[in-house]
Amino acid sequence: MENRTFAFIKTDKKLVKLFFKDITVIKGLGNYVEIYTVSSKKYIYYKALKNLIESLPDEFMRVHNSYIVNLTNIEYFEDNQLVLQEQKIAVAKSYKDCLITALNKMML
Repeated sequence: MENRTFAFIKTDKKLVKLFFKDITVIKGLGNYVEIYTVSSKKYIYYKALKNLIESLPDEFMRVHNSYIVNLTNIEYFEDNQLVLQEQKIAVAKSYKDCLITALNKMML
């Protein structure tokens, strides 16, 4: 299924459909991740962050060892921090250049 706009995750003993556009931040917690959405919901999913990034669309980028963000939901970037829905995410030095390149491609 190329060009998928959603995926199912197993959380709380049920399968939940998540649209990629609704995901703001994915936070790594060892072998688990917390997925935050635009509707302020939070889901816990059993999958390591490094394995998850491979199955996400191109608008998702790793910006820190513990965070993946949806570039389309960034409100602003300032002082090495991204802000997405009241959530501030620190950008690691090793990911900063790649992030700036991606954001420059989105500029008017």
